[in-house]
Order: sequence, then structure tokens, then C-alpha cells
Amino acid sequence: MAVEIVEFELTAPWTGFIAEPLVGGSNAGVLVLSGSSGRIERERCRLFARAGVTAATVRWFGGPGQPPGICEVPLEILVEATELLRERGAERVSILGLSKSAEAALLVSTLSDCADAVIALAPSSVVWANVGPGLDGRDRPYRSSWTWQGRPLPFVPYVDSWVPAEPSEGRVAVLDWYESSLTAGEDRLDAAAIPIEKADADLVLIAGGADRMWPSLRFVQELADRRTASGRDAMVITRIDAGHRIIFPAEVAPPPSTRFDHGGTPEAGAALGAVAWPRVMAAIRGF
Repeated sequence: MAVEIVEFELTAPWTGFIAEPLVGGSNAGVLVLSGSSGRIERERCRLFARAGVTAATVRWFGGPGQPPGICEVPLEILVEATELLRERGAERVSILGLSKSAEAALLVSTLSDCADAVIALAPSSVVWANVGPGLDGRDRPYRSSWTWQGRPLPFVPYVDSWVPAEPSEGRVAVLDWYESSLTAGEDRLDAAAIPIEKADADLVLIAGGADRMWPSLRFVQELADRRTASGRDAMVITRIDAGHRIIFPAEVAPPPSTRFDHGGTPEAGAALGAVAWPRVMAAIRGF
């Protein structure tokens, strides 16, 4: 299906683009967010547009005038992006986030009613400290990754004494760092927990059991348990041999990272993505 690409600007310095189907579109829209790369998700937006859904993406850190790292990023930018989708005719708007941006997507659904559905790929169940510097150029002392209405959200800090194990093929697995930080920050977990039970949005949680970046399968189970305890359901899709990267049908697997061990294999990530895809589309369209 042919798609139209439209560049746009939100409140400076936040920018992104929209991919729209030229024919056969629906009244659904999806905000597509990258993980900790912060990149513009052009190709994934095109994937959704070819499936008949209007898709938008934004650079949420690392661009001109933005925080260089994931440090006190205002969640309001996600609200503004969903409003833009509604202005373009989307009656139902979803947010799809990966890893750190899944953390943000889940959070914003508990703080506003901007999303009708959230699709969280390899998410966290808690708010984490900053990854990299803020607008002041400093990455210490630790601060929250996110703010809402100008206030930092409670977070779990990292264990500075952690030393990675011997890298595999030059790539470092940071899973143990996050698990160690959860143990060391046990007294902060309740305050930092993402209160997904407060969200009205439909919820799809996707994770692999071989994730070597952080314990996303554990996080998905915690989120689902909170949701269930509140009397609401969540769709949970997992695969034990999949890692941090989840690949949808027709997507090209990204090359292996030169820095991090994401876990799993491209084949397992693609198998998880193939199972998840129809359920993701059903959530986006509201079926």
C-alpha cells in the first residue's frame, strides 16, 4: 500500500513525522516510539501505514535543544503527539513503545486519557533513573527519566558499584545491573512502580524470556498482576527464547549491537513478533 510521509513540528524542540495510508485507511492512529536510541521510527511507521493505520513518531530525546540523555523528559510530548493524530482524523489512538519508551507509554496512560491502547514491547514495571545527561549536561546525581507537569517522577537508581561480566563477543549484558539495582532499591520500588491499574487504556504487553537488557518478562508479569488485581485485564504475549528485540512481520531485523547483548536470536524475536502482530493490530483498531 502506498503511503504519504508528512514532516511535522510539535512544541519546539520536539519534531517527528507522520505516515498515512493514501487509500483504505482506518480511523485508528498509533504513536510509534523508539527505545533508548531515541531515533525517529520511520520504517515502523511505514509498516503501520501500509496496514491502513495513520502512524506518527517523535524524537523524544537527543535532538537539538532536547536533553542529550533520557533525563527528566517531559511526558507531555507524548500527549501532544496523540492530539496531533486526533487532529488528523484518528478517533482511536494507541501508543506503541519499546523498552524505555514503553516505560514512558505506560506512565502517560496512567496520567492522562490520551491513549485508547498501549502496546508495550519489552517494558519496565517501574520508573528508572536517568540514562545519560539532562539539559544541564550532567548525569549525576541520578534524576528521574521522566517529568509530569514539571515534577520528576519517583524512580529507582542504579547500583554504581556494578561491574559487568566478561562481554560476549564484545557485547555487554546489563540484565544483572538492573536486577541488582532492583534489589538495592527495594525501599523505592513501591513509589517508583508504574500504577498501570489507574490506566483506562487497553493494554498489550510483549516480552521475551531471554532478554539480556533488563528483566522484561518479570516486568510484564508484574504489570499484568497489578492490572488483574484492579479488576482489569491485559493481553500478555511472551516467548521464552526471545530477547529484547521484537520484530514484526515484513520488518528487517536490525544488525546486532556492537555494545549490548540484547539476548535471544533474530529468529526468536521474529517469531514473537509474528504471534504478536495480529493482536497488536486488533488493539490499535479496537476490535
